[in-house]
Amino acid sequence: MHSAQLTWTWHGKTVDLGFDTSGQGPTVLLLPALSSIPTRREMWPLQERLSSHYRTVSVDWPGFGDQARPAIDWNPAAYAAFLEYILDAVAPSPHAIIAAGHAATYALAHACARPGSFGRLVLVAPTWRGPLPTMMNGRRPFFNRLCRFVDLPVLGPLLYRLNVNRVVVRFMAAGHVYADPARLSGERLREKLAVTRARGSRFASISPIRRF
Repeated sequence: MHSAQLTWTWHGKTVDLGFDTSGQGPTVLLLPALSSIPTRREMWPLQERLSSHYRTVSVDWPGFGDQARPAIDWNPAAYAAFLEYILDAVAPSPHAIIAAGHAATYALAHACARPGSFGRLVLVAPTWRGPLPTMMNGRRPFFNRLCRFVDLPVLGPLLYRLNVNRVVVRFMAAGHVYADPARLSGERLREKLAVTRARGSRFASISPIRRF
């Protein structure tokens, strides 16, 4: 596994992102889910299996991952533009894309907008809107206010911490992330909590509300 870093610019701000490559052969792009705790490392076990026959590329989404994240209004246009950049500059014309969670929506949208830009598409637990609108059976007027609150300098970090503390993260993982809740314990739990504490992590954490 070879790890590297790429720099992407959006609205005049640069974003440093990690990506990993492995193997040789036709390219397979692996896209993790867009949520508080996933990173490209979620794809490592699958990436290692595929690398015996394919050149695999896994990449973090902007606003997510394990690096500092700038304060940007992450929205559908940003993620669509980022995926277009990846498919133009990092993994052009891949044999296949494997996309998890919300990433599946963006991969599908790209396939519709640019037919033939990649071969096969594999969707892993695809979703099209965030958990809060799903639990509330649709969008509610207070969602936009909640987004603005999380963006505030003092109140925002406090609200964010309430949503990503150890107890809540384990509860969410048991409810709709891991088939075996025991997987999120020990070192794995510490790694996930570290992801939620990266500088600027709160700005993208509420983007499912903005997106869907």
